Amino acid sequence: MTQIIEQNSKTIAKKKSFIKLLINFIIKNPTGFIGMILVSVSVFTALFANIIMPFDPFKADLVSRLVPPSWADEAGKSVYFLGGDQLGRDLLSRIMYGARISLIVSIGGVCIALTLGTILGILAGYFGKWFDDIIMRLGDIQLAFPFMLLAIVIMSVLGTGIEKIIIILGLTYWVNFARLIRGEILSLKEQEYIQAAKAIGGTHFVIIFKHVLPNIAGPIIVLATMCIAEFILLEASLTFLGLGVDPTIPSWGGMLSDSRNYITTAWWTAVFPGLAIMLTVLGFNLLGDWIRDRLDPNSK
Repeated sequence: MTQIIEQNSKTIAKKKSFIKLLINFIIKNPTGFIGMILVSVSVFTALFANIIMPFDPFKADLVSRLVPPSWADEAGKSVYFLGGDQLGRDLLSRIMYGARISLIVSIGGVCIALTLGTILGILAGYFGKWFDDIIMRLGDIQLAFPFMLLAIVIMSVLGTGIEKIIIILGLTYWVNFARLIRGEILSLKEQEYIQAAKAIGGTHFVIIFKHVLPNIAGPIIVLATMCIAEFILLEASLTFLGLGVDPTIPSWGGMLSDSRNYITTAWWTAVFPGLAIMLTVLGFNLLGDWIRDRLDPNSK
């Protein structure tokens, strides 16, 4: 009996300690906590959209066309919490499904840009010489073209599609990662521990992956987080213009585009998808700022 009481007291003490640590974290890092909550909600919604969606996001019901947001009808039946769109589809379900599209596009684009930028940044910063000249000049040429204009031209030729948006985002934003990694490596490769690794016969592969990349992982993570937020906005912009995700697939940009003709009579068709974009982008930006502050040695 005594052992059970002691175990219960220890469990209660651990719970109180966890709650205290959580409260202290929230007080000291309010923006980071808000960013984590917003990002967690977006990721959870994207992962489990098929389970938590109250209605089929593709099913049209003209009887419910442009119905306003409501919690229950007079008969107590299920209704559209955020209202219906111009075809009578549940706006909440479509926003949940759209979270999946936005995160797939943004994370996929960041993965391509990060991989390509890391490889080229290492070649330019670590090996230098003609590698640096060629890669940086290619980067200058890339930056000379406005992204939106370049994306519109490419999507007009190739057509719409999620995979095409991901490729375009990755191939146009590699220069951001390459320039960052190049700059970080240039400041690191003359450090004493890098010179010591070379002196004892360390290969380029070992030096890069054991000594260089771990020391520049912080800025790369921050940039990747910020790029996810930016890619969400770019995907929504392209889809809004009719050059992004296929119109038959629920996406936040597509919902905003569809709501243009009904914004004065059915405000919810534009407000709620816009809020979804705003809160998700805000979450990733706040999270990126918090990570940057945590990894910045000057702020400690």
